[in-house]
Amino acid sequence: MKKNIIVLGTQWGDEGKGKIVDILTKKYDYVVRYQGGHNAGHTIVVNSQKIILHLIPSGILHNHIIAILGNGVVISPKSLMKEIKMLSNLNISVKNRLFISENCPLILDYHVSMDLAREKILGKKYIGTTGKGIGPAYEDKVARRGLKISDLHNTNLLVKKLKNIINYYNFQLVHYYGYTPLQYELVLEELLKYQNILIKKIKDIPLILHKAYCSNKKIIFEGAQGTFLDIDHGIFPYVTSSNSTIGGVFTGTGINLNYNCYVLGIVKAYCTRVGSGPFPTELKNDIDIHLCKKGKEFGSTTGRRRRTGWLDLVLLSRSIILNSIHSLCLTKLDVLDGLLELKICVAYKEKGTSKIFKTPFDVLDWKNIEPIYEILPGWKESTLGITSISKLPSQAKDYILCIEKNIKKGVFIDIISTGPERLQTIMNVNL
Repeated sequence: MKKNIIVLGTQWGDEGKGKIVDILTKKYDYVVRYQGGHNAGHTIVVNSQKIILHLIPSGILHNHIIAILGNGVVISPKSLMKEIKMLSNLNISVKNRLFISENCPLILDYHVSMDLAREKILGKKYIGTTGKGIGPAYEDKVARRGLKISDLHNTNLLVKKLKNIINYYNFQLVHYYGYTPLQYELVLEELLKYQNILIKKIKDIPLILHKAYCSNKKIIFEGAQGTFLDIDHGIFPYVTSSNSTIGGVFTGTGINLNYNCYVLGIVKAYCTRVGSGPFPTELKNDIDIHLCKKGKEFGSTTGRRRRTGWLDLVLLSRSIILNSIHSLCLTKLDVLDGLLELKICVAYKEKGTSKIFKTPFDVLDWKNIEPIYEILPGWKESTLGITSISKLPSQAKDYILCIEKNIKKGVFIDIISTGPERLQTIMNVNL
């Protein structure tokens, strides 16, 4: 059995990471979130009840788990408190089970206002952010002006810092964007409401994880978003503001290579993305409607309809290399039920030529490519809830084999999700 495991998305997020973390958690002791903020959403279905988590790691649903928010996570106190209350209403307590890094940056109202103002002024060229203030919060971190959760320890210093930051944002919001200024007193009042609760959860996360590792405890590292939303390796500028690839695990928690982590990549059986940006295999037809409706492709954070398209193995292959992925979990296979024909993108070519393209680097180059597809027959039978690969339709098995044939040698699909529930899963490996 593998000891520590990293679960990350190989596409544009929304691959179904939350369900897989939830399934694996029963064999683990700690679940650690290492990047992103409440712009992400993990949906878990337990006994037909849908639970959506935006900040707290999915493993919190298991009573034995210690859930951790690493320093790479930006935290909205308001959103976190709302989530804690939601779990409490479900009789899930986070007391002595949820720990937060002292270095987590805070997201406050001025970040949200700036996020929305920037998207509005961009008009049709908008990035497609969730409007949650994530980008501006990470900017404050890099600019060394932002508040961290550890600032809650010293109220006098917190007051001075907050006043300076709000003056900085109000000047831009009023004089450039034409927005109403934020009231410093109201922002401070709300922040202080959560002060005592949050302080009790602040811990030295690298030390906790080091002790856990030395005690042979098992740890899952849970990512948000997906590889091609990574600020460095994604399709810039249509990216998130953090590292959603494997490097974010180390910088976002303080662990090191000695933890010998097994990397499980989560890939949806087709592709989706939210917001703007290149999408080579995007569909705008009846199949798009099928995938969106059957796959319930609406963002768990924003409710926005996701764009859908065929599975792209050019991007998946690059994701495997970028993240040192050991094996894959294929999700939402059941959504393909009923389609007469399936396509898998196995390469790109330059439009109007036969020239083969690798993954473009410049955003303008994405406009000059078109996908090369391998076409496979679909299946009429339902795969919903199947728990043994032997019971899958032969065409579904061929679809899986086609994926494995066209990606890095030695990387196989070890887990297949055939529905939203925990038990609707095919496990080919003991993780």
